[in-house]
Amino acid sequence: MKLDAILWDYDGTLVNSVPKNIDITKTILSIVAPHLSNENLPKYLLSEDLYHEANHGAKNWQELYVDYYGLTHEEMLVAGGMWAEHQEKNQTEVALFKGIQGVIEQFSNIPHGICSQNSQNNIRRVLENHGINSPFKSVVGYDDVPDGNQKPNPFGGIKCVESILGSKNDQLLMYIGDHEADTQFARNLQRELGTGAKVISVAAAYSRSEPEGWVTKPDYVAHKVEDLLQIIGKYA
Repeated sequence: MKLDAILWDYDGTLVNSVPKNIDITKTILSIVAPHLSNENLPKYLLSEDLYHEANHGAKNWQELYVDYYGLTHEEMLVAGGMWAEHQEKNQTEVALFKGIQGVIEQFSNIPHGICSQNSQNNIRRVLENHGINSPFKSVVGYDDVPDGNQKPNPFGGIKCVESILGSKNDQLLMYIGDHEADTQFARNLQRELGTGAKVISVAAAYSRSEPEGWVTKPDYVAHKVEDLLQIIGKYA
């Protein structure tokens, strides 16, 4: 059985967006929680290493904002609602992880999709700028999914898969992401698709995540981008 589609997370999986995400978060905090700005900026926004520590330590973005950045629950809700708007406005460049373009090109015969909490328009613009938009048959972003149905809820995955494959049964899919919530998302997506489907979960550890500490374990771990060539190649 060969892969019907390869689904990707975006931030920390296809692109290193940490510098941009830090800048966006600083801007949002200056509006929503100015007491957490300037000299009182949360330490996890002071460097990329500290940002990775918080991002991969939090179960979801809500926990990240409350437990690591120090927002109240109410401030977190307001900040979340501002994320897509400021992603669009922020002009900080993001870069594909070295080697990702080669992986996409190697398996361009397989339909690709993205299930992300980034903005769809922002993602599509980056794909086009790097000349890899053609294999991506569906992009489901934060603004395409209701607030209560963000990952690890499978809503966005179902929407992505239906856009690529329609109602095809017996799907073999692969989902690649850098967070434990991405592995949970893959498991939830498989349950939602039913017994005829198989969703292979791959952890993108090349973005400095640590899957060995996750409760929900992926099927494969890519410690280097180049590992994806072998992992995907098993099913291509």
